[in-house]
Amino acid sequence: MRDEQAAYEIAVIGGGLAGVCAAVAAARLGRRVALVHNRPVLGGNSSSEVRVWVCGATAHGVHRWARETGIMGELYTENQYRNPEGNPYYWDQVVLDAVRAEPLIDLYLNTDVREVEADGPADDRTVRSVTGWMMGSERRITFTAGTFLDCTGDGLVGHLAGARSRIGREAADEFGEPWAPEEADGALLGSTILFYTKDAGRPVKFVPPSYAKDLTTTPILRNRVLRTGDNGCDYWWVEWGGELDTVHDNERIRDELQSVVMGIWDHIKNSGEFDADHLTLEWVGSLPGKREYRRFIGDHVLTQRDILEQTQFPDRVAFGGWSVDLHPVAGMYADEPGARQRYADGIFHIPLRSLYSVNVNNLLFAGRNISATHIAFGATRVMATCATLGEAAGTAAALCVSEKLTPRELAADRADLVSATLLRQDASVVGLAVPDPGDLAPKARASASSHLTALGAQAGPATGAEPCPLTRDLGLLLPVDPALDTLDLLVRADAETELTVELWATGLPENGVPVSLTTTRTVAVPAGGPGWVTVPFGHRPGAPENVVVVVRENPAAALYLTDSRTDGVLALRRRAHGDAAVDHDIPEEEGQLVLEWSARELRRRSFCFRASPDTGAFAPAKAVDGYQRPYGGPHMWVSGPLADGPAHLRLDWDEPCPIGVVHLVFDDDVDEYLNNLHRHRTPFEVMPELVKDYRVQILDAEGEWHTVVTELGNRRRHRVHRVGDADAPVRTTALRILADATHGADRAHVIAVRVYRD
Repeated sequence: MRDEQAAYEIAVIGGGLAGVCAAVAAARLGRRVALVHNRPVLGGNSSSEVRVWVCGATAHGVHRWARETGIMGELYTENQYRNPEGNPYYWDQVVLDAVRAEPLIDLYLNTDVREVEADGPADDRTVRSVTGWMMGSERRITFTAGTFLDCTGDGLVGHLAGARSRIGREAADEFGEPWAPEEADGALLGSTILFYTKDAGRPVKFVPPSYAKDLTTTPILRNRVLRTGDNGCDYWWVEWGGELDTVHDNERIRDELQSVVMGIWDHIKNSGEFDADHLTLEWVGSLPGKREYRRFIGDHVLTQRDILEQTQFPDRVAFGGWSVDLHPVAGMYADEPGARQRYADGIFHIPLRSLYSVNVNNLLFAGRNISATHIAFGATRVMATCATLGEAAGTAAALCVSEKLTPRELAADRADLVSATLLRQDASVVGLAVPDPGDLAPKARASASSHLTALGAQAGPATGAEPCPLTRDLGLLLPVDPALDTLDLLVRADAETELTVELWATGLPENGVPVSLTTTRTVAVPAGGPGWVTVPFGHRPGAPENVVVVVRENPAAALYLTDSRTDGVLALRRRAHGDAAVDHDIPEEEGQLVLEWSARELRRRSFCFRASPDTGAFAPAKAVDGYQRPYGGPHMWVSGPLADGPAHLRLDWDEPCPIGVVHLVFDDDVDEYLNNLHRHRTPFEVMPELVKDYRVQILDAEGEWHTVVTELGNRRRHRVHRVGDADAPVRTTALRILADATHGADRAHVIAVRVYRD
């Protein structure tokens, strides 16, 4: 056995997606990082050892424009390119490669941290070191650092350091949470073991092991549905342990879960109720995927109201969108449905004050152990959200080191620095355009070779169109910038009739649902068609915004649906009886706007329409307005057709500027739902809107353009290019980005350009 000492600026304990993103974020900001994980592969519950789908703010496509960016976004899109079949082993390599690409990270796998040295009074403790045992290597390693991150999920490091935490459910009156129990208790969400099956192409028998559960002795067959085509997370409801201690009773929970998995397979194979003769088990998990244990206490405890009311925290550093998703304590043996869910009208925000300890001055955390109530945790616990929290916490840790501040001091005095740094990294932050003093782009005049001005979707030889009967309410979510005077709709009618068309506000700029009625119009529609019908709105808001145009049900009429994609616009349809639920095993509560109005089924299609006047939503200045995600509008420059030749976006300054680094953010369509194991699989290995080939050019003193960057085959949304030496930046009065080709879209999309001296 060897005793070793390892010193770092930052130590991240836990190599799930939260810990991975925390370590990568801190390393990219120049800090020396130890990433310490107790398993042989990274990824936590998403790894090939457990195989839980990586879900996040899109909530399987429920929310609009909600897919994560930043480091989690890189993992999603890289996996989409490398691993279109959703192979869990390939996903392991995507995550591992992201860590190994950072030279400032030292990775310690198979290293179980179980000792923590901390000192100080209960209200002001400091972590000095943590010690882990590297299994199989007989190495006992003590890690010292100035800042520590507990990304372990179960929160053992913080617990051993004396950080305040909670386990179980709070009482309803403590935080005013309607879904909380009247009395606090220790109930938790249980753990799950998953399994995969395959068709062997020939008869395969199954002899159950002695421990296989006889399902006829349980409520499972009465209250849960078995299907031969289901695999992996289709069986998320195989859950147990919420009435126990999910850590100390982990072995008992594992045994029970495995007995039920074998019992399920025995029933499918041998009961005679299923066509399963050729099916065999391909993989069964050995590790329970835990959902809940300790939750630390920070300066803010996130609550149910914060989630559902979408609290606009000034120090917001990440967002989520998963429902408040709570499961019965008895898990798979419960008589009630496997989950109860409630969605906010759009994404919700998470503050920095929920990511550090209230009483340990150099401890941050990320993942399912953040400062949240049990109810709020039901929405923040999914892995893509945990990953964005990791990037935020890792960024904050790096800034604590560079600014010589504690996390609390950073949140209180320099929250603007955290926001600006996250935006510079293209992290998952919505609704902030914090001034970045180092960014020269907002000081420039933006112009372009062309930009999209006509907002509409029309049928043509290349797109075609088909009637979409108004047997239900239909809608269009579209930007209004600066006005919506009229809207033309392509309509067919069986007989002379009238359409009721309404204009609705979305409530918050990050939302995409009809919240408050603004205007109602009734328009006459002649028999026959198709023909254009004009709806007068005369809507001129004080600032750019998104609106929802609702066309009310009329069985005598039909709109026309085209396969052409319209930038900044989504087609919506209202829920009708019999429509598939988000998850076929979970009943949906009434009154949830994002479920009542769905965009998933009409992805990349649009109702034929023409808006007047011309739009400014895609003007060149949108690429330097500080926003990097849709927020009351698309916030991006969109060029004219690239069939006319390369398009360019140009920045001009009144005086020569020293330019060393250029950041470019391209559009990879954050409304396209991605998943690492490809539930609701998209057909695109690379998003069509992403700019593929481009050049960056600098104007010299003689008025000549010089190409300083040429990129071919780009697959990344966020690109950073050094165009001059750190000690000798290029001085110029103008810069331009030339888009030569995309991955399929007919126009170039640029979300943001940022320009720095270094």
